[in-house]
Amino acid sequence: MERKIDMSEVSDGKLYGLNDMVKAGCNDCKGCSACCRGMGNSIVLDPYDVYRLTTGLNCKFEELLVDKLDLNVVEGIILPNLKMNGKQESCAFLNEAGRCSIHGIRPGICRIFPLGRIYDNGGFQYFLQVKECAYPNPTKVKVKKWIDTPKPAKNAAFINEWHYFLKDLTEGFSMITEEQVKQIDMYILNAFFVILYESTRDFYEQFEERLAAAKEWVQSILSLTKGV
Repeated sequence: MERKIDMSEVSDGKLYGLNDMVKAGCNDCKGCSACCRGMGNSIVLDPYDVYRLTTGLNCKFEELLVDKLDLNVVEGIILPNLKMNGKQESCAFLNEAGRCSIHGIRPGICRIFPLGRIYDNGGFQYFLQVKECAYPNPTKVKVKKWIDTPKPAKNAAFINEWHYFLKDLTEGFSMITEEQVKQIDMYILNAFFVILYESTRDFYEQFEERLAAAKEWVQSILSLTKGV
């Protein structure tokens, strides 16, 4: 979801694509886990994040909600986020050695850090958050390699679709009742997170099917509101 930020204060003034080089390399966070603590509910998950976790850990979404994930309302939409625990507000997946126990299947926001995404004109680019990472001398690395996700172009297209789908939803909430917003919230939560994805099928194909069905269902709600 979008945040209002002053790019001149938080970035190096540049925008990056998948094939650009950026100073983000942190030597595998040797001896540091600062970005895995005190993040509140800001590590919001998308459907691909949950697909990775449920298939990688061989569990259901509801099982993750017991002690690993929370649900919070983000701009009117109920979305899951990583849970922080204890006095240090450590990520629920951070082990006793201060290392990520799910590094290979970690969420997208964790993968891109200290990069952020800026959305504009129906697309997005990455920017470097210069004040976020505690590592003193970051090295240059290609954005695509840093994110370390299979089918990077397809993944980027998915991220874009998901973002603008949610953006369109929230912009339409002012035209419907509170009860209808709740209906949509529960539909989105169930369709994109609770119902398990098939591990033997391509995630993106399954997402597109669910997205098409969701758009049709939401449109039916809006049509009822307009008296069509």
